[in-house]
Amino acid sequence: MPEKEVIERARRDAQEGKSPSTQAGEFVREEIEHVREGKHGARSPQQAIAIGLSKARRAGIKLPPPKKGRTSAKVRRQAKRDLRKGRSRGKSPSPRRSRATTNALRRESTNTASRSALSRQARSSAHRRGSASRHRAGQAAARTRRRRNRHS
Repeated sequence: MPEKEVIERARRDAQEGKSPSTQAGEFVREEIEHVREGKHGARSPQQAIAIGLSKARRAGIKLPPPKKGRTSAKVRRQAKRDLRKGRSRGKSPSPRRSRATTNALRRESTNTASRSALSRQARSSAHRRGSASRHRAGQAAARTRRRRNRHS
């Protein structure tokens, strides 16, 4: 279950009109922190990110499933399921299943959320995008910085 502050920060992002991926970023950040604190581990940085995104969808953030070709059908199916769970306020998860998941994650390594591991993940993720896409993202960031600096 995500912490109250995380949900609050995501809600604030939504009110400010920020994109669903930005709102979901709060949940991913929380998950990375959990791994760093040693609450549980993860097999890879990607797994920690996936858990965060799943929690975001289940918390009601309208983050669409990944596009076809980007991931496996299983991942897309799970993302759709998480979105449905987020829309309906159903039963709380079964304690036995919840405990099993937590115990499995506790056995995993915690150094998957290290600075170097996350840096590697960010680089490989950026490499998968085209140079034009990275260029556009940089331009948008520069515009945002300019706007911020003008108002301060």
